[in-house]
Amino acid sequence: MSVSITSTYAGEFSGKYIAAALLSADTLDKGGITIMPNVKYKSVIKKASTDDIVKDASCGFEPNQGTLTLTEKILQPEEFQVNLDICRKTLHQDWEASQMGYSAFDNLPANFSDFVLAHVAAKVADRTERNIWSGDTNTSGQFDGFSTLLSVDADLPAANEIAGTTVDASNVVAQLGLIVDAIPSAVYGKEDLHIYVAQNIYRAYVRALGGFGASGVGANGYDNKGNNQVLGDLFFDGVKLFPTAGLADNTAIAAEKSNLFFGTGILNDMNEVRVIDMAETDGSQNVRVIMRFTSGVQYAQVGDIVTYGITNSAN
Repeated sequence: MSVSITSTYAGEFSGKYIAAALLSADTLDKGGITIMPNVKYKSVIKKASTDDIVKDASCGFEPNQGTLTLTEKILQPEEFQVNLDICRKTLHQDWEASQMGYSAFDNLPANFSDFVLAHVAAKVADRTERNIWSGDTNTSGQFDGFSTLLSVDADLPAANEIAGTTVDASNVVAQLGLIVDAIPSAVYGKEDLHIYVAQNIYRAYVRALGGFGASGVGANGYDNKGNNQVLGDLFFDGVKLFPTAGLADNTAIAAEKSNLFFGTGILNDMNEVRVIDMAETDGSQNVRVIMRFTSGVQYAQVGDIVTYGITNSAN
């Protein structure tokens, strides 16, 4: 069967494919942080705080009885691109098999061009997830993630920096306890407070719930199910755990979702998606995929964030 690709997604549908590529990142897909779409160049994130503004009553207006402090951070998404040559034969066999009913998956795109884009979008989503938490702008294809930003922020209070260790089932409860103990009182109890943890920390906590006396859950584990745990959302001391593959092993960040931001220009003119069949140009079997997009992260109030296992070189 001959397949010719003539579609170009540079207009109306471009934003949809960029959205699929970026917002399929696990943290974004699950609503783990706040998304700011359509940031054309940069966005100023402001957060207001006040001291004790409630005073004893008087007959007149008493000025200067409270202090309003405005803090701001700049979220400036970086520009990225995908320039990819894919031999049609590489993916065509898989796509053709799916159309003939030989695939175990029933949600593959009907058009080969969509299939190619889905393949590329999955790779972009994985890279975006890792960038959000551990990216470094000094490496091509990456922007500074939260770990990188926090590691050089001199305003992060020393009391909010927890030295990490190798986490396993025997010590994960104690280590998570250190994180919770360091969360500022004004933040603890907030509905959108999360402890974002590396996958190995999350796995260690699940195993700890499988049971051993030191964790206080008894020899048979949580709910007497031992290691046969079927768990949904996990909490520790009332704080929701959010596992992510983007954080390096043995690291974690405690913060409010409303304090962490992902910015992108999904619907602006910085974004472009094209699928170009090179057969009519040079007679080859190659398909070129071109994506251009912007993305970046920032937080508003560093004093409300706790880090674990992330060395701050600025303090």
